[in-house]
Amino acid sequence: MGVVVSFNEKVGTEGIERLVALVRDDMTRVNEMILSRTGSEVTMIPEVAQHLISSGGKRLRPMLTLATAQLSNVQGAGHIRLAAAVEFMHTATLLHDDVVDESDLRRGKPSARKVWGNEASVLVGDFLLGQAFRMMVEVGSLPCLDVLSTAAAVIAEGEVMQLAAAKNTSTTEDDYLAVIRSKTAALFAAAAEVGPLLAPDCDEAKRRACRSYGMNLGVAFQLIDDALDYGGSGAKLGKNVGDDFREGKITLPVVLAFRRGSGEERAFWKRALEQGQNDDAALSRAMDLLKKHRALEDTVERARHYGEVAKDALALFPASPMREALSEVVDFCLARAY
Repeated sequence: MGVVVSFNEKVGTEGIERLVALVRDDMTRVNEMILSRTGSEVTMIPEVAQHLISSGGKRLRPMLTLATAQLSNVQGAGHIRLAAAVEFMHTATLLHDDVVDESDLRRGKPSARKVWGNEASVLVGDFLLGQAFRMMVEVGSLPCLDVLSTAAAVIAEGEVMQLAAAKNTSTTEDDYLAVIRSKTAALFAAAAEVGPLLAPDCDEAKRRACRSYGMNLGVAFQLIDDALDYGGSGAKLGKNVGDDFREGKITLPVVLAFRRGSGEERAFWKRALEQGQNDDAALSRAMDLLKKHRALEDTVERARHYGEVAKDALALFPASPMREALSEVVDFCLARAY
């Protein structure tokens, strides 16, 4: 089973060192808050939460909140709470996702549902969402609460949209992009948008620019993930290669290969994804078809487009190390595919 696109397995935090350095002090405070807010007298709650929170995620979303707050000269500690809330929302989503997808691995470790069961994963995810909203309220900003609570609802809608699209080979590219804008990009957008909201002289144009940056970065990030599922490695993904295929997920590479394929090839995709005939031999055939129709390469090309849109959104801000760091985040997300 050959790799279709050349994926660089060495990309870790390389490419975002500047961002990490610029937000390091604030991120230390965020991490302290995350630890304090996962505490509970119910022993299983911190065990399950810390299992995922401490499993090596890059904390990119909360770093975006800290970065755009710095970019907007925000003072005080409100952005620390908002960044922690963003990370809790993300973690809750992952806990819930693994239950829905019946995933056994997350970030290269057994998923929480595999260790503690589905019920514990769902309920601890709910606990983290509750803590996230408590921190939002503590900040005392209704606009921030509006942005993040709206994102929580949109993310849930995206999950349901993906559930409805699962195993449906008639899903169009527009349908799929609508799913990932809701399911993945909405939190990137909200994380980037709430930073400027705490500025005393919040500039509406710059707020919208931050949201555009986050939204387009999120779409690019997910499209690269879609390509990596078929062209990366298990060690890099933190899950098994081909999991999307085995779960019957319709992602952009599949949409492209299905649309460009012959009648016989479309029949194969229907058998594999709709009827669950997705053993290793079927995965090998799927990889061949993705290669034949340049589906992974073109998925990466679309990701590049959204990455450029994200970079363009930053042009509204004057040149600075932080603006350059945020531009490098886009390059980092895209570089995972090379």
